[in-house]
Amino acid sequence: MTVPPYQIQELITSVFSELPEYLLQGIQIRCGQALGSELYIGCSNGELMRFALQGGSTGKAESYTILSRQSVPNDKQIEDIVLLPSISRALVFSDNQIHFYTLPSLDVVQLIKPIRHVITFAVDQHHLKRPAPPASEPPHHPKSVDFCVIKRNSLAMYSLGQRLFYQKEIPLPNSGTVACRIGFSLCIADKNYYNMINLETAEIFPILPLNQDGDAPNLPVEPFIIPTGEDDFLVVSWTGSNSMGLFLTPSGDPIRGTLTWSQHPTSICLDLPHVTAILPDGTVEVHNIDSQSLAQVIPPPSDNGPVDRTRLVSSVLGYIVPSNQHSTKLRKVPVNLERSPAIKSE
Repeated sequence: MTVPPYQIQELITSVFSELPEYLLQGIQIRCGQALGSELYIGCSNGELMRFALQGGSTGKAESYTILSRQSVPNDKQIEDIVLLPSISRALVFSDNQIHFYTLPSLDVVQLIKPIRHVITFAVDQHHLKRPAPPASEPPHHPKSVDFCVIKRNSLAMYSLGQRLFYQKEIPLPNSGTVACRIGFSLCIADKNYYNMINLETAEIFPILPLNQDGDAPNLPVEPFIIPTGEDDFLVVSWTGSNSMGLFLTPSGDPIRGTLTWSQHPTSICLDLPHVTAILPDGTVEVHNIDSQSLAQVIPPPSDNGPVDRTRLVSSVLGYIVPSNQHSTKLRKVPVNLERSPAIKSE
């Protein structure tokens, strides 16, 4: 029997359980991230929430419980949260600004002002994978984390440690909507094309159109750029009959094989060796990137089921899933002990 790679499990029963009914209208979860035993949630009303896994004692199931809640400046919608455990920082994207917070407490970093006029940003994937330093080690100066900020007509490069350092700027005539950085290679989508940028030489070249449908060339198509964790990018293009996923090297050359979806996905993430996508009807499809085969299909939620599936998020360094099986799986078992014969000395 083949075991499916994934199952759906609810992590938080009600994010807004503490709010009065009149405040709940129109509030939505917009983004989230997870690290170890903590979850960080961003909402449409500008609320930033921190949850931690607690419980698990006899007769009580583990569950994520809220530790703190606060609002970003101007109470604007939170679009994204990026965790940088190696330097104990979190980047929170809201109202076209990047705000800087500490991990895990989510205190505002007073020494760093928000970066403004941001369309999107991309942290170096190699730096995202750096783990937090062990608590047993003495304080040290960790390596800085590099990231790119996409603005209206330019790309700005920064390095973040205890302070924020501006590195340089690259002109970007067509701006961008989505970007992903691996080392000194940046894959970025504008309104029409996926492009590759060499951040050392500032060379920019188009690699693939978002929409390849000759019968509907003006059809807007949502771009997706997913890092595979092996120095290549997965991009998704609409062909007119289906959506095609291609794996591209930093030089723009295709590798591996291709993935296909009958509809253009609404969200995609990667957890090696699988690519998971949500389709417009709520179906979740899981592909194996090594064989390009369909490994699992999770049907859409029923009408009386949980809320709609809107977004997939990959936790780069992993997180803990609560278990309610401790009390049923752990029980006393008698064990017979054997007495060892005495050893005689001569």
